[in-house]
Amino acid sequence: MASKKTTKKAINSQSTHPMEALLKSKKLATVKKGQEVEAKILTLSKKGILFDIGAKAHAVLGEREVKEISTYLPYLTLGEVVPVRIVAEESKEGFPVVSMQKFFDRGKWNILIDKKEKEEQIEVVCGEYGKGGVFIDFMGIRGVIPKIQLAAEHIDSPTKLYNQKIKVKVLEVDEAKNRLVVSQKAAVLNISQKELKERFNKIKVNKEYKAKVLGVSEFGIFCEVDDVEGLVHISEISWEKVTDASTFVRPNEAIKVLVVEKNEADLKLNLSIKRLLHDPWQEVEKKYPKDKEIDGEIVRKERYGFFVRLEPGVEGLIHVSKLTGEEKLEIGQKVKVFLERVNQNDRRMSLILPQKAKPVTYR
Repeated sequence: MASKKTTKKAINSQSTHPMEALLKSKKLATVKKGQEVEAKILTLSKKGILFDIGAKAHAVLGEREVKEISTYLPYLTLGEVVPVRIVAEESKEGFPVVSMQKFFDRGKWNILIDKKEKEEQIEVVCGEYGKGGVFIDFMGIRGVIPKIQLAAEHIDSPTKLYNQKIKVKVLEVDEAKNRLVVSQKAAVLNISQKELKERFNKIKVNKEYKAKVLGVSEFGIFCEVDDVEGLVHISEISWEKVTDASTFVRPNEAIKVLVVEKNEADLKLNLSIKRLLHDPWQEVEKKYPKDKEIDGEIVRKERYGFFVRLEPGVEGLIHVSKLTGEEKLEIGQKVKVFLERVNQNDRRMSLILPQKAKPVTYR
C-alpha cells in the first residue's frame, strides 16, 4: 500500500499533467509585424474587436480603426474569420495589435452597394466645389454630389458645405470605375428611388412639359419635370449662342421644356427650350437671297474672322480671307453684308462686305 505522501504526489502529478500536455501539444503561432493572418472575431462592439489569431494572446484592433468600426458593425458577426495584418507584435497591455484595412477597403464598396439597394443614408465629409459638384469623402472613397442633387438651401452656395459632415443617399456606385455619386436632396426629402423610377417611366420623349427651375450653372439650367430632375444644356436654351444661362431664367421660375432624351441609368432628363420655338434657319435661304444687301451686327471676333448676327439665332462669318486688312471692324458695330453661300443643314453662312465693284462671287 502506497504512503499518503506518495499518493498526494501522484494526484498532483495527474492534476497538472493535462494542462501541461495541452500547452505542449498545441502549437501556438508566433506573430511578426507586417504578417497577414486569418483572425476569428471573439468579441464585437463599438469599443473594439478581440480576435483569435492562433497566438498565445488574443489580438486587438488598432485604435485608429476602432474609430471607424461603428460603420462596419452591421456587416461583421461573432465567429466570422476575416483577414488582418499584424501592426504590432505586442502592445503596452501585452496584446498583439492588428489592422483590418484590407477588409475595410473591400467592405466599403459592399456597404455602399448595400446602402444603395436598401436606400439608406450614409454620412460623408464634403470637400471642394468644382464643375462636377461638391466632392465628398466616404472612408477614403472619393465621390461627388452633383449640384442638382444638393438640398435647396445649398444650390446657390455649395462652397459653404466645405468640411461639413452631411447625410446623403447613394445614387450610383461602381467599384470598377471608382465611381460614387450621392444625393443630399434625396436624404433631406427622403426620396424613394422606387417612386422616382415610377415617375420617370411616365414621362414621354418629344412631349412638352412645364418645368420648375432649380438653379443654373455653366452647363445650363437644372429643372424638375413632375418631380424628375433634368438639364436644359446651355446649347438647348436658345437658337442664339448663350454664354450665361442665368440671364434667361430665375430659380423657382416655371418654364416650358421639351423632353429630348431620358437617361435610364441615372433617371435624368435631357431637356430643351429652343426646340419649342421657331427655328430661324428653316427659312434662311428664302429670307436672305444673294442679291439683297443685309443689315447685321458684329457680335464676335475670332482668329479666322468676324461673326455677324443677322437676327436672333442666325449668324454668319466674314472670313479673314474676304478682308483687305484696312477695314475697321469692332464688336457691336452695325454693318451691311451680302450672302456668299449658306449651308442650311450645317447652319453655316459665309458673308462678305459690300465692295465698290460687284463681288466676283456674287451672281
